[in-house]
Amino acid sequence: MASHIYQRPKLYQKQSDAFFNTDRYSWIEGSTKSGKTVSCMAWLFEQALFVGKEGREFWWVAPAIGTAKIAFRRIKRGVPKGFLKSNDSELTHTLPNGAVMRFKTGEKPDNLYGEDVWAAVLDEASRMRVEAFYAVRSTLTATRGPIRIIGNVKGRKNWFFLGCRKAEAGEQGHSYHKIIATDAVAAGVFPQEELDDARRALPDAIFRELYLCEPSDDGGNPFGLKYIRQNIAPISNRAPVVYGGDLAKSVDWTVLHGLDDNGVTTSHTRFQLPWKETMGRIRMICGATHAVLDSTGVGDPIVEELQRVGSNFTGLKFTAQSKQMLMEGLAVAIQQGEVQYPDGVIVSELESFEYEYTRTGVKYSAPEGSHDDCVMALALAVHAKKSRPPEATVIVL
Repeated sequence: MASHIYQRPKLYQKQSDAFFNTDRYSWIEGSTKSGKTVSCMAWLFEQALFVGKEGREFWWVAPAIGTAKIAFRRIKRGVPKGFLKSNDSELTHTLPNGAVMRFKTGEKPDNLYGEDVWAAVLDEASRMRVEAFYAVRSTLTATRGPIRIIGNVKGRKNWFFLGCRKAEAGEQGHSYHKIIATDAVAAGVFPQEELDDARRALPDAIFRELYLCEPSDDGGNPFGLKYIRQNIAPISNRAPVVYGGDLAKSVDWTVLHGLDDNGVTTSHTRFQLPWKETMGRIRMICGATHAVLDSTGVGDPIVEELQRVGSNFTGLKFTAQSKQMLMEGLAVAIQQGEVQYPDGVIVSELESFEYEYTRTGVKYSAPEGSHDDCVMALALAVHAKKSRPPEATVIVL
């Protein structure tokens, strides 16, 4: 090792306290952009460097293989040359002392049992099954190795949140730490203007969880249960100024949602028909009113056909980015009282909708086995109202 020089990355005090302590279990609620990942990478590398010997294993476990690969690549880039022999297919880094840093997924917890591990990281723990924690904990039994359990806050009902509360209450051998974006701002490693922009752009509940580690009471609902209920109202008898439409995929429903100029629902139509009849029904309901329709996949030729007979139809393809934009726009509209809808299936879908944090943004979806057609149609209608061209304005006499 004499020919290699390692210097720990510069960390601010809260980062050092959270990771480089003597507790066997360290539970860290860390917001996005707080520096929790680089701290944890430095901790695991130093465990392998100073405790490691030939064949000793040091694990980084993430919810999905893609997340594990991100940490693998970041360590490969960040550690000075000469310290690591990397195997990209096996996702391992071997140090000169023979220690092995291994990057794994917690998707199938049964695959984690059996090895003796000398130190471990559970990354994005709030997105991971508790069974993965049980499995990794079992691998540390013979070695009595330490573990760092880190993650964003996501509601109050997951095992990571409950584990943090036990550590915070003083459970023996466990420590609790929280590092948030404002800590990074104070340390000069994250710009205040970026935090302010996120506060303006994101729904309040998401901003508070993602940047301030303040759990919502809604268990991961992006709209806020109290706000959903506050916006229940009867169908409007005013003329619609926009429609949003989610087109059916296999067993799903085609949903058309109309809003008046005050953002109140004027009509909500939900049906399952062959595509030819679906196009006819859409033309009949929307008429010449501005409509934004889902043009993803099989919806693309449908929207193109509708555009041949009416310039009022606009398509929007669902991607991770566009769906995040739609959902955040709907969340802001709901929380600011800019949209209203009747009770029933719309409210049911809104209340069951979920979000989770990923490395690339916020992922929105209905629970497995549930529908989200009404939520998507409502979101498209809200988007249509905000983005409609001047010529699409309907004048009610």
